Amino acid sequence: MVTMTRSKTFQAYLPSCHRTYSCIHCRAHLANHDELISKVINEVNVGCGPAEERVLLTGLHAVADIYCENCKTTLGWKYEHAFESSQKYKEGKFIIELAHMIKDNGWD
Repeated sequence: MVTMTRSKTFQAYLPSCHRTYSCIHCRAHLANHDELISKVINEVNVGCGPAEERVLLTGLHAVADIYCENCKTTLGWKYEHAFESSQKYKEGKFIIELAHMIKDNGWD
């Protein structure tokens, strides 16, 4: 008996010449390592849920859960709005929890 398997097709792939982070659950590409410290992170295969207010360690924020578009696992959150002026720099930035990422492509 021959068993056929379907390979997964992701919405987007990052260039193989860059170190990338992938979803640990399904290996979908998530982010390019070289862009993680920039203000605009080019995240791929990541969806964003609705924003809700949460009290975090640094105060009240409006955040939206982010998830892998391929396997639907919650990966972290996106800061939509910071209510304290000292936290405004976080707005628009993403937090992907390390437990949901794996390093791919060229890590030593």
